[in-house]
Amino acid sequence: MAQSTSEASASSESTDASGSSVSAESSASSGSSGSSENSDSGETPAPDFTVYDLDGNEVRLSDYIGKPVILNFWASWCGPCKMEMPDFQSKYEELGEEIQFLMINMTDGSRETTDSASAFISEQGYTFPVFYDTDSDAAIAYGAYSLPTTYFIDAEGNAVARASGAIDAETLQTGIDMIYSGPETPPET
Repeated sequence: MAQSTSEASASSESTDASGSSVSAESSASSGSSGSSENSDSGETPAPDFTVYDLDGNEVRLSDYIGKPVILNFWASWCGPCKMEMPDFQSKYEELGEEIQFLMINMTDGSRETTDSASAFISEQGYTFPVFYDTDSDAAIAYGAYSLPTTYFIDAEGNAVARASGAIDAETLQTGIDMIYSGPETPPET
């Protein structure tokens, strides 16, 4: 997955009744030519990053190429983050084998610590995979300065869509539909 130098939302956007939206992603190069990085394909390679699991093991986005990814930036002190988590848990229970959920905690070491975040997840009974951005590598790579922010990445490692702010189940499903078409059904014989 290539590091994108800058990113701009495309004009394709889907909004649901609650006002939440999922915007399709496109990328523009910050070079002097002003041309798109992938002008022929229209694809935006998702920037790679390193985060850590609860045991301190490194995890990279690129570890999951070949599988669609839902990348969600959150914090336990974030009210809108807490509101959307039951929908993420429900979709994880339904599609966790087909889609990789990367719930990235914005672990700054003061307002949010690994201990406070993991305690929150445990208290709520969430089972989706949680990773800790203790070096702010993922936040910087994605410019995730407002929470929650969710990215939908296809199996080839392209950032397909982004949702800023809390999303509901319908909006989450819209993003999923952009990166996952369901299980492969064998042709009838």
